[in-house]
Amino acid sequence: MLPPRSLGRSGLRLVPLVLGGNVFGWTADEAASFAVLDAFVAGGGTAIDTADVYSAWVPGHAGGGQSETVIGKWLKKRGRRDDVLIFSKVGMELGMARPDDPNARVENAISGLSKAYIKQAVENSLRRLQTDYLDLYQSHHDDTTRPVTEPLEAYAELLREGKIRAIGASNFSAARLQAALDAAEAHGLPRYESLQPEYNLYAREGFERDDLPLVQAAGLGVIPYFGLASGFLTGKYRTAADVGKSVRGSTITKKYFNERGFRVLAALDAVAARQTHPMGATLAQVALAWLMRAPGITAPIASATSVAQVQELLGALELRLSAEDVAELG
Repeated sequence: MLPPRSLGRSGLRLVPLVLGGNVFGWTADEAASFAVLDAFVAGGGTAIDTADVYSAWVPGHAGGGQSETVIGKWLKKRGRRDDVLIFSKVGMELGMARPDDPNARVENAISGLSKAYIKQAVENSLRRLQTDYLDLYQSHHDDTTRPVTEPLEAYAELLREGKIRAIGASNFSAARLQAALDAAEAHGLPRYESLQPEYNLYAREGFERDDLPLVQAAGLGVIPYFGLASGFLTGKYRTAADVGKSVRGSTITKKYFNERGFRVLAALDAVAARQTHPMGATLAQVALAWLMRAPGITAPIASATSVAQVQELLGALELRLSAEDVAELG
């Protein structure tokens, strides 16, 4: 198995696979989520990524918080807080919780990455997760209506209070991320230690062109999301008839059913077929193994809804891709 890696200069070290929590309380109910979390930790996994907004897009889930709530119940029931790193995110335009009802939201409230909103949102996340600190707190989406220093000032206070251990950025342009790093140095503020971008075998150009030079120069960790392209890189979706296999089927068809998508699948098929690992290899394992060994990458994020899927994902840590394999994958 690949050894743990450092996440930027944060002091955090993690096995190079992060379990995505976006499915908890959505396509994985509480029992299934607990089984997935148990299997991930039992298999050597050390980091779990979630966000306050998960899963606000589901009817009846207004305000989000379902994923954090499930993880919090698991942490309390299993007593595993010291065994795992918990990553969460803030800033996807949620309304602020009402003081009289933390589960309700104020219409047209402050949101994004305002200092006031971050200070309120972290309390809600900590309450749902049933913990007194987060290992990594990430700006989920850049708030270009505010100076880059405003969220950093909020994070500075949270770091002093011991409510977070490190900060990261997600979905930031390279220019804004660089501006935030420059501002942190100039004003003595905490800097983002990681970037969470979309990056996988299909979606490569933006990260490799714009972000990779920056993160390598600054020494940032990278924990990309959509490591399996919403399941497309597992090979599960190959024809229009496959669309109904999941709630994400229609999105996958629109985004990945094209010449490039099928060319990537063909390369994955070829590489998986010639793996000499005793257990063989699946397309998902090859796709994740490629990410784990890609320049600048600390650990890809991948989600699972069953124990079998978790075990498959963890198997990527055992694969060794040859130079021929990497060349074929492009």
